[in-house]
Amino acid sequence: MVEQLFGSNTRFRLLRFFFLKPEKPYYVRQLARLLEVQINAIRRELEILTGIGLIHEVIPQVDDIIKKVGSPKRKYYLLNPDCIIYPEMQALFVKENAIGREDFVRDMCEKVGNIKFFLLTGRFTGAVKAPTDFLLVGEIKPRILMNLIAQYEKDFGYELRYTIMTEKEFIERRYVMDKFIYTLFEGPNLKLVDKIGNGK
Repeated sequence: MVEQLFGSNTRFRLLRFFFLKPEKPYYVRQLARLLEVQINAIRRELEILTGIGLIHEVIPQVDDIIKKVGSPKRKYYLLNPDCIIYPEMQALFVKENAIGREDFVRDMCEKVGNIKFFLLTGRFTGAVKAPTDFLLVGEIKPRILMNLIAQYEKDFGYELRYTIMTEKEFIERRYVMDKFIYTLFEGPNLKLVDKIGNGK
């Protein structure tokens, strides 16, 4: 659905890829290989995106960064959080990612118990500092939840971190501005169920 808003499927895939790991820089050949797109198409889209300021070129200077991403002589590209349209684009891709996981979301809502609050963060929203990928609050059935998670980890290809709380614990921790809760709400997130109210 969201890809139809873009004039280029490559541009959509490129942006979605960047927003999934917004802190990581990539070089052209790496992007072409990971996305399985011709290198000239990647170059063309990067030129457009750097032209509007949503992505910018970076040259790694710190030794630790060089070790992680490779040669410091290459041109690397990174999302620019200072771009004026960055927040809107981030919100768009957060929702697109959740829509792409609609089976997962539906199963969580229908099978794991009486959910009072359901929040996606972490891998689902590109919140790199989030301590969990999703939070479930309510009367949760742990065995069913674990079975579903095991199933979807195979589909997604990565491990899912999750947190469950009772409604009482969630309210108490939110009231005292618990660091864990604060981190979830301050980063990119998507609330799918909020029967408690005043979810922040």
